[in-house]
Amino acid sequence: MYLIVNIIGVLVYLGIAFLFSKSKKTINWKSTAIVLVLNLVIAWILTSFSWGRDAVQAAANGFNWLVQVAYQGIVFALPNWVTPQFGGTAKSMNFVTSALLPILLIVPMFDILTYIGFLPWIIKWIGRGLSAITGQPKFESFFSVEMMFLGNTEALAVSRLQIQSMRAERNVTLAMMSMSCITASIVGAYTQMVPGNYVLTAIPLNILNAIIVTNILNPVKVTDEEDTIAKIGGGSDAEEAEMEGGKKEPFFSFLGDSILGAGRLILIIAANVIAFVALAALIDKLLGLINPWLSLEHILGIIMFPFAWLMGLNVHDAFQFAQYMGTKLVTNEFVVMGKIAPTIHNVQMYGAHYQAQLTVFLTSFANFSTTGMIIGAFKGLADKQTNGLISKNVGYMLLSGILVSLLSAGIVGLFVW
Repeated sequence: MYLIVNIIGVLVYLGIAFLFSKSKKTINWKSTAIVLVLNLVIAWILTSFSWGRDAVQAAANGFNWLVQVAYQGIVFALPNWVTPQFGGTAKSMNFVTSALLPILLIVPMFDILTYIGFLPWIIKWIGRGLSAITGQPKFESFFSVEMMFLGNTEALAVSRLQIQSMRAERNVTLAMMSMSCITASIVGAYTQMVPGNYVLTAIPLNILNAIIVTNILNPVKVTDEEDTIAKIGGGSDAEEAEMEGGKKEPFFSFLGDSILGAGRLILIIAANVIAFVALAALIDKLLGLINPWLSLEHILGIIMFPFAWLMGLNVHDAFQFAQYMGTKLVTNEFVVMGKIAPTIHNVQMYGAHYQAQLTVFLTSFANFSTTGMIIGAFKGLADKQTNGLISKNVGYMLLSGILVSLLSAGIVGLFVW
C-alpha cells in the first residue's frame, strides 16, 4: 500500500509542476519522459550498487580539493577565520569563509579556462551530449552538471559570460535550477551528520529533477541560433571570440577584473543572505505576538503534511517529516541535520524508507535564504531586465526547489524500504 502511495506521490509532484506551468502547450514532454526514466535508472543504480556512489564521490572530492586550495589564500590574510584542518586557527568556519570566500579562487580559475577557450570547448561538447539525450539546450544541460559539483552561486559566477549573453527567460530557468543544488565543499559535512550514501544519491537526482521541473514550470523555446556557448568578447561557438581590434583583452587586465568581480559578488551575496534570514526571523517574531506557537516553520510544516504523507509514510512519520520540511525551508538543511544527527543512522528508530527520503530531501539548498543568494548573484552578473524578471519569479524559484526535493526523495523511496 505504501509503495502505491509513494508512486502516486511522485505523479502528484509532477502534476503540481504542470498545474503551475507558465506555458503548458510549450512543455517538451519527450524530454521530460527521457529525463524521468534516466532519473529512475540512476536512483536504482545509486541505491543498489557501490560503484555508482564511488563515481559521484570521486568527482565531489575533486571539487572539494579545489576549495581546500582556496583556503590557503584565505589563511594567509585571515588565519583566524579558517579551522586548523586547513591551516588556520579558528574553532569553526562561518558561512562567508566556508561558502563564499572560495569564490575568489574558483571564479578566476574558471574565467582563465574561458579566456584560453578550454571551458567553452568543454561546455560545447558535454552540452551537446547531454542535449542530445535530454532534448534540452546545450548550456542548460551543462549547467546542470556544473551546478552538481560547484554549487549554485559558484556555478552562476563562472557562467557570467553565458548569463550576460542569454535572454532573461533562460536566466530564470538557471535561477530556478540553482535552488536544487549543493556545494561540493560541504558534501563532507553532510556525510558526517546523515547517511552519506543517500547524500551522494541525492546530488545527481536533484540535477535531473531540476531539469524536469524547470522544463515543466518554465518551458522556454531555444532556437538553434540562441543555443550557443559564449566566449571572451561576446562570440559564440560558431566563431572565435575576439575583443575590439581583433585582439583579446590583456591577460592580467582580464584577471584583475575577474578577481574584483568575484569580490563584488561575495559582498552582494552576503548582504542578500543576511537580509533574507533576518526578514524571516522578523516574520516569526511578529507571528509569535499573535500566538507563541505560530511560526513560519510550523505553518509550512502543516502545509507540507499532505506531501510528506505521499512519500509513502504513516501519519505519525509524515507529520514529523513535514515539520522537518518546514524547518529546512525557513532556516537551512544544517539546522535539521543537527537535530536528527544523533538518531538518523538508527534504522530501527526511523526505518530505511524514512531515513533515505529524509536525507535526500534535506540534501539541497532549497530554502528562503537561498533565494537571496541567487538574486544577489544575478545582481552582480546580469542586466537590470534579467534581474527584474528573476525577482518577479521568486515564488517559482521556491516552488521549483521544493518540487525537486520532493521528487528526489519520492523517487529514492521507490527503491528503499
